[in-house]
Amino acid sequence: MAPGLVETSQPEAPPSISAPKELVGPKEVFIGGPQAYSKTGEEKGTEKHPAAKHPHYLPIWDPEAKYPPLEPFTHYEHGKDADPSLKDLLKDATSVTEITASTGSEVHGVQLSSLTKEGKDQLALFVAQRKVVVFKDQDFADLPIKDALKFGEYFGRLHIHPTSGAPSGYPEVHLVHRGADDTSAGLVLETRTNSITWHSDVTYEAQPPGTTFLYLLDGPRAGGDTLFANQAEAYNRLSPEFRKRLHGLTAVHSGHEQAQNSKLRGSIVRREPVQSIHPLVRTHPATGEKALYVNPQFTRKIVGYKQEESDLLLKFLYDHIALGQDFQIRVKWAPKTVVVWDNRVTAHSATLDWESGERRHLARITPQAERPTETPFSSDSDER
Repeated sequence: MAPGLVETSQPEAPPSISAPKELVGPKEVFIGGPQAYSKTGEEKGTEKHPAAKHPHYLPIWDPEAKYPPLEPFTHYEHGKDADPSLKDLLKDATSVTEITASTGSEVHGVQLSSLTKEGKDQLALFVAQRKVVVFKDQDFADLPIKDALKFGEYFGRLHIHPTSGAPSGYPEVHLVHRGADDTSAGLVLETRTNSITWHSDVTYEAQPPGTTFLYLLDGPRAGGDTLFANQAEAYNRLSPEFRKRLHGLTAVHSGHEQAQNSKLRGSIVRREPVQSIHPLVRTHPATGEKALYVNPQFTRKIVGYKQEESDLLLKFLYDHIALGQDFQIRVKWAPKTVVVWDNRVTAHSATLDWESGERRHLARITPQAERPTETPFSSDSDER
């Protein structure tokens, strides 16, 4: 049973921080935007590449679409109701393979869209335990979009991304789209040595995502893999004394830079950007597991620290996560693949490593979860 959660005190307004003049990182290049989008190329194909396989999932960017600030809501964690035997989730599985000892599993034979309520509860728990689960041979991409969203809604209120394109009529779908013949993302490597951008999704929200779904619509023959890091194991690798000193610390997470980047790229801002304050260590409500909760895309400053002090500690944590290949996995995309991960206890990054101009098109369904909380530090051996 998860230990009782301790609410992190929240000031009435997050402290003011100044946005950097340069872009935070190249994460947005994987999403594309209206300036790089070719409607004809996507719907009819180009000289080198065929038309999009799922044209109803092609993005639109409506500058008139505006959404009010998100209101607080009570999240129910279905993983707490799950039978730990996972008998309803895995009863039809033909294989369940651990990708590494600590992180990730690959499942064949289970059709997510056919899960019962009990199976969905067990899915939430299984993903929290394994952090990332790759399901093969899924029908998600072929379902009506409304049915895919109905499935995702079971796990939490669906998030509408403030800056991304979405399929017409379905703003809750976050699209990761680079069109055919679009090689502009390669410009990133003219100023950077790599394209890796570790992050957890939209952590600037007061209630960031939990169980999250990403499925392939179109992809290059090779390249564009997604990396995942186990933030709970990253926390466990730290010494007890170091972990103890992280407890009680909070940090500002900001969406202002992402909104600014979107405007600079000629894209949209559908909801005014926000900042939130979250603990550096959060506790998962179903497993009781503690995990680091910082990322270089959205975490800006540790509350109460001077800037140099904050930068030093955050850089150590970012480097620790990035270098921890023994608690990371790499997911290679294939048709009919659905990846389910728990954003509360993982970080991830796409990889920009193909130069063929092939389309990369994925859809994300992003249920929100509870406000991040932490439980008191324990020096017991089960802290790991």
